[in-house]
Amino acid sequence: MTRASLDKQPHEVASMFDDVAANYDLTNDVLSLGQARLWRKEVAKAVDARPAQKILDLAAGTATSSQPFARAGAYVVPCDFSIGMLQVGKKRHPWMPFTAGDATKLPFKDDTFDAVTISFGLRNVQDTDSALREMYRVTKPGGRVVICEFSQPTWTPFRTVYTEYLMRALPPVARAVSSNPDAYVYLAESIRSWPDQPALAARLQKAGWSNVAWRNLTGGVVALHRGTK
Repeated sequence: MTRASLDKQPHEVASMFDDVAANYDLTNDVLSLGQARLWRKEVAKAVDARPAQKILDLAAGTATSSQPFARAGAYVVPCDFSIGMLQVGKKRHPWMPFTAGDATKLPFKDDTFDAVTISFGLRNVQDTDSALREMYRVTKPGGRVVICEFSQPTWTPFRTVYTEYLMRALPPVARAVSSNPDAYVYLAESIRSWPDQPALAARLQKAGWSNVAWRNLTGGVVALHRGTK
């Protein structure tokens, strides 16, 4: 079994997600105490997909995150660099146009999508700033980006409890429900090392996005960042 290191070599991260693909969605529901479904609903509201729009769902995995956009009538492209995730997703949703791709070198033309979104995947990309620029490149003028990512709880006592959960409680829970618990140790470490809300907003602005704002979910455990091209 594989776990990635925090320098986030692409082949390590892809291999790690290949290992956990089959049970990834179920494991996430358990480890997030059911909050993952709530977060997906908030992402769908923020993206606000409309019929005939083109939506790029990056780090889509098995395309669970893509389904609300498809139900809204949009044309959705689930994109991921874990072939294992894409294979599981294709079995579940054979009609969707799954695409293998690296967020830092997207296989799409400039100004293609009305919206680009990524949920819980940006922190696994080796070069965050390059990915934000690529997302900007493939978005149409006037289009939008929505990033849902783990962040920093805003209330200090809760932040302390949350950090303890990540590093102490999460690994044994992962051992009980995941085929690759070491992968979830990496995920916990990557959450702890990820920039807070203002720092990620600044990086979005540096990549060219305007009207950048964020909204905290679950007390800042997760943050929704948005921007416009």
